[in-house]
Amino acid sequence: MAFLLVFLVYKLKRRHLSAYDTIEDFLQGQNNLMPIRYTYSQIKKFTKGFKVKLGEGGFGTVYKGKLRSGHVVAVKMLSNYKANGQDFINEVGTIGRIHHVSIVRLVGYCVEGPKHALIYEYMSNGSLDKYIFKDGDEDDGVTTLSSEKIYEISCKVACGIEYLHRGCDMQILHFDIKPHNILLDENFNPKISDFGLAKLRSTGDCTVTMTAARGTMGYMAPELFYKNIGGVSYKADVYSFGMLLMEMAGKRKNLNPYVDQSSEIYFPSWIYDQVKEGKEIETEDASDIEKELVKKMIIVAMWCIQMKPIERPSMNKVIEMLEGDLELLVMPPKPLICPQETPGTEDQELD
Repeated sequence: MAFLLVFLVYKLKRRHLSAYDTIEDFLQGQNNLMPIRYTYSQIKKFTKGFKVKLGEGGFGTVYKGKLRSGHVVAVKMLSNYKANGQDFINEVGTIGRIHHVSIVRLVGYCVEGPKHALIYEYMSNGSLDKYIFKDGDEDDGVTTLSSEKIYEISCKVACGIEYLHRGCDMQILHFDIKPHNILLDENFNPKISDFGLAKLRSTGDCTVTMTAARGTMGYMAPELFYKNIGGVSYKADVYSFGMLLMEMAGKRKNLNPYVDQSSEIYFPSWIYDQVKEGKEIETEDASDIEKELVKKMIIVAMWCIQMKPIERPSMNKVIEMLEGDLELLVMPPKPLICPQETPGTEDQELD
């Protein structure tokens, strides 16, 4: 038993050293990174000993901090990174080299043995999910966003994703677009966060090789599970955005097993029938303009969540549809739930 215990401690130390060496090799080879490297003692100081906790999840814990310059930041202390530090490398390697108004800014990072931290700009209004998934409690203290503001947020998120796909030297595939990863600043301007699952690829590549599905259930594109419907590409992010857009428009989760009617369990299927039949989507105190915006978001979302990647629009086309006239939009075929339902029609790509 003593020998086994010593062996396990040795293996754990080797694993941490291996991850540390991998990350160090990566950082040494990056000359175009903008973030600042901080020591653990510096982080402990500007978070006042990790006094104010902002959130906690499977990745670790986020704390509020204040730099010497006076800027408020969010410090993510990682506790569940992969053995080789790949999540950390993904985050720093992608977000660390880009700057866009709709992408959360990585201010700095820390690597000291097993201690890994990422320092971001502080987003005072938190994540989008708490504004679109209301539980009906009027006194929860959370601001209610109008349909017009939610539409505005959706357009800005679309621009951020389009930048990742076409605005960088390398195409960045996010693979985890969801309400929890859309952060809001003091003016409710959205910024895409959490690039731990992201992949970089050459802009000339059509598809990306995946060894395993990545993302969050409910937002993951079907080609990540079913290889017979098309290769994995930037269209996976388009699908995730479509599911996000549907939730923003309907202000409810796409998959809800607790609704009264079984027809409403899978929200996209139910809402498609409502729109197709010309029925109005219930929106409290919404003006005619806001009702049109919601309908537009739903139709665009339906295009984004088509089963086959080739049938989904690019993010550039998504922005064009969102900003265009509702009268010019055509309802797509009803999104299918599984590839076995896919009819044998000729593929036509919506560019």
